[in-house]
Amino acid sequence: MRFDLRVYVITHAGFRGRSHEDVAQAAVAGGATALQLRDKESAGRALVATARRLVALANPAGVPVVVNDRVDVALAAGADGVHVGEDDLPVADARRLLGPERIVGASAGTVEEARRAEQEGADYLGVGPVFPTATKADAGEAIGLDGLRKIVAAVRVPVVGIGGITVENAAQVVLAGAAGVAVVSAVAGADDMVEATRRLRQAVDLALRARGGGRP
Repeated sequence: MRFDLRVYVITHAGFRGRSHEDVAQAAVAGGATALQLRDKESAGRALVATARRLVALANPAGVPVVVNDRVDVALAAGADGVHVGEDDLPVADARRLLGPERIVGASAGTVEEARRAEQEGADYLGVGPVFPTATKADAGEAIGLDGLRKIVAAVRVPVVGIGGITVENAAQVVLAGAAGVAVVSAVAGADDMVEATRRLRQAVDLALRARGGGRP
């Protein structure tokens, strides 16, 4: 399955007291093309309720919602899919549970991880951290633009760059071969979340046109 990865906003709650819904609503208004609900703290019942609200908010605008890690929550909430990391449910198991129609994304920081995730059925890869980031404590060392290029060249599924991405460096990530950028604090921590998303979308679209890639 392919979907639009240009501006992939992760709705981490807690920045300036903002909720997942606050971030999602602003991101959709600003032109985000995909959302991920990431919440490692909430219990299952609350997480399903939040996911349902995000789906109801985003899907009418044509924006898919994936849930980080929790296949059960994605299924219960009617979300569009899941995103799994190296320590989460294996891609192959997520695919088996979700079936062929829903989205399965996977994190990768090396060529080997990327190829394995692709072989197991991932629809796209979240690759990084491209730049140093403080948002995710266990993100590991930055792979840089060269590391991103190597992974893009090694797989056929689309890649979205993640980690330390801002309006100022988003174009570099796309010019290195990514289909788009995934961000947390660049939107959730911005003074104006709608405008921050809009500027990211503009930067990505310009870089895609410069690369000759058009829309993913």
